[in-house]
Amino acid sequence: MRLSVRTQYALRAAAELAAAAPGPVPAERIAAAQRIPRRFLDNILLQMRRAGLIHSQRGPDGGYWLARPAEQITLADVVLIMEGAPQDSEGFHGVAEPLGDVWTALRDHEQATLTEVTLAHIATGSLPPL
Repeated sequence: MRLSVRTQYALRAAAELAAAAPGPVPAERIAAAQRIPRRFLDNILLQMRRAGLIHSQRGPDGGYWLARPAEQITLADVVLIMEGAPQDSEGFHGVAEPLGDVWTALRDHEQATLTEVTLAHIATGSLPPL
């Protein structure tokens, strides 16, 4: 699976929010903690907010926080928001046709793993058996 830098940053930002104390987390703090360029992070946070994954509050005490408990947000949720739905494996013909089945099985395994791991797992460093 190839994840864009944008998606990797989104996963890191979401993990930072999951590990944070209750209340708004300023974008500056997320950017500094995860070494994400601020302008890039702002666009990522906007996309995640529009998708309903996070909430935001403006002002001096403003920032971002998860819209649901970290235990209810999977890595697949974040990847889907940033990357969209996975593409079907098409275009394999003749002797190469079984390759389509291999790519489908690989994608299904990746999806199962991303669906199994939550932001809470990442924030606490306690991954489920994979």
